[in-house]
Amino acid sequence: MQNRPFTLLVAAVAVAIEGLAAVAIGGWVAYETLLGGAGDVMSSLVLAAFALAVGAGLVWVAWGILQLMRWSRGPAVVTQIFAGLLAITLIQAGQLAWGVPLIVAAVVILVTLLAPPSTHALMGDV
Repeated sequence: MQNRPFTLLVAAVAVAIEGLAAVAIGGWVAYETLLGGAGDVMSSLVLAAFALAVGAGLVWVAWGILQLMRWSRGPAVVTQIFAGLLAITLIQAGQLAWGVPLIVAAVVILVTLLAPPSTHALMGDV
């Protein structure tokens, strides 16, 4: 296995943090729902399940990045595009505490994943 560039290590850690945050949010929503804190139980459970699934998927993608798996780059890039759009929406709605860290993470991940050393490590000489 070739050496892992620092850019991929940064990307993998950032994607893993995003994934763990999504798992934490999903767990929190499920917990609050089970305690009776949700106005719409079914919607809350669907949101919790979605957040848990996305979080688990992102942790898996982060593992793939660490293992220099070619397949991991596509889902990571697509996720960051959607995260950037969500962050912009949050910022426009005045939710800076959520939007700013999300857009910073999305930019960092995109820059590190698309950097030449990362491209070479994941894609080879294509």
